Formats: sequence, C-alpha cells, structure tokens
Amino acid sequence: MKFKDFILTGYAAIMMAACGKHDPRLAQYMVQGEQLYNLHCSNCHQPDGKGFGLLYPPLANADYLKDKKDSIICIIRNGMSGPVTVNGQIYDQAMPGNEKLTDLEIAEILTYIYVTWDGENEATDVNMVRSGAGRCGF
Repeated sequence: MKFKDFILTGYAAIMMAACGKHDPRLAQYMVQGEQLYNLHCSNCHQPDGKGFGLLYPPLANADYLKDKKDSIICIIRNGMSGPVTVNGQIYDQAMPGNEKLTDLEIAEILTYIYVTWDGENEATDVNMVRSGAGRCGF
C-alpha cells in the first residue's frame, strides 16, 4: 500500500467511524472505488460526477441510479448503447463495457458512486455484483 493510500484509508476510516457507519469494508471500498472510478469512469462522467455536457450523463444526483443497481452492474461490465434519459435529459453516446474489472472492483466503484452521489451509507456487497452481473434491466 502506498503512503497516500494508507493516509486516505485511515482518514476514511476515521470519518466513517465519526459518522456512525460501522461497515468495516466501507472505508476500504471508498478509497479503492475512488481510484478505480478515476481510472475507468471519470474521463467521461468527470471527477465530480456531473457528466460531460450533452455527451455523457451525470452520476451525481442522477435519478437513473435510483433502484437500478443491478442494471448499473451490468452496464459497467457489458457496456450500453442507445438512448438513456438521466434527470430528464436524453443521452445517446455508447458506453463501453469493462469485462476485465473483477466483481470486487465493480463493488468498490459502485460503493464510491452510491455513497458519494446517491446518499447510501454502506458498501455494495460483492455478492450482489456476482448475482446481478447478468441482469440488464434496460
């Protein structure tokens, strides 16, 4: 573990404990998820999750995330093409899948996205990713 990661993990653990969140995976998933998000997702969805103009939809406060975690798992893994409506705006730019991400890495990305921009306060269970990876609900 790099020193920066060590510090971030420690800081995240302190913050989660201070907020009363007791999932031991949460701090680690948040640190790893942010790094994976920055590597695989932020180029299009932007580091702040606000998307890129009319090309790529936002993830921050996106109505599309609500109750669609199975679909989001599938989209991350397999990609998506065709129009999608997010917060009333239609986006029609294909998203490539990333079949090389492990179930754990997808769970970490989802944890980061859903805690940061959708108000969740727990880690996404890797078993949910395993069970939901093949169900595309779009």
